[in-house]
Amino acid sequence: MKNGNRIPGKLADPEKRLRDTILRESALLPGAERLARCLQCGRCTGSCPVSYAMDVSPRQLIGLFRAGQIEDILKSRTIWICASCYMCTTRCPQNIKITDFVYALKRAALDAGVYPDRFPVFRLSRSFVWLVNLFGRNQEMLLVGLYYLRHNPLALLRQLPLGWKLYRRGRLSLWPNRTKGVAHIRHFLKASEKFELPHVVEPPEYVEGMVGYGAVGHPPGEAKV
Repeated sequence: MKNGNRIPGKLADPEKRLRDTILRESALLPGAERLARCLQCGRCTGSCPVSYAMDVSPRQLIGLFRAGQIEDILKSRTIWICASCYMCTTRCPQNIKITDFVYALKRAALDAGVYPDRFPVFRLSRSFVWLVNLFGRNQEMLLVGLYYLRHNPLALLRQLPLGWKLYRRGRLSLWPNRTKGVAHIRHFLKASEKFELPHVVEPPEYVEGMVGYGAVGHPPGEAKV
């Protein structure tokens, strides 16, 4: 039976393309095959210092991925809120590299152009990369200015008192400084877009012969009572 344009058990074409994109990104991660071993124990969520601000918890993130609900993941705020503290990764009982998986989701979201509604934090990422290519380093004033100009120009006015305090204390520069050798930095950044990490598949923890009669040295037909 169809539910709208969906058929139970079958991914719609847009979600299939999104899933293929994420699988391609996550396949570059060491130990990516461990995603299938998630116990849904929730230790990652309990360890995350910013889970209170997420609309989808780290545990739910993996659950939704395994269920094929890729668009729901990319439209969530979670992957953009992640603080990259790696607490979830270090405490995962299955040694799943959750933080690296979140980075893969970010790259997939940027490639597919799928973002959360009314939460344009992803624009900070694009502006940051643009500024580094232009000046060889980040420029905080320009970064914040570009964000508010593209999102909510009126909100920029509310930041003026804070900006003035930072400027008076020498914590903010009105004129951007260009890093020496910026052409080399641009070259490195461009080269990194084509660089692919070698993926080494971890050997399985359980192989044939580790369980059953063969594990104790008795063939099935010769089991001792």
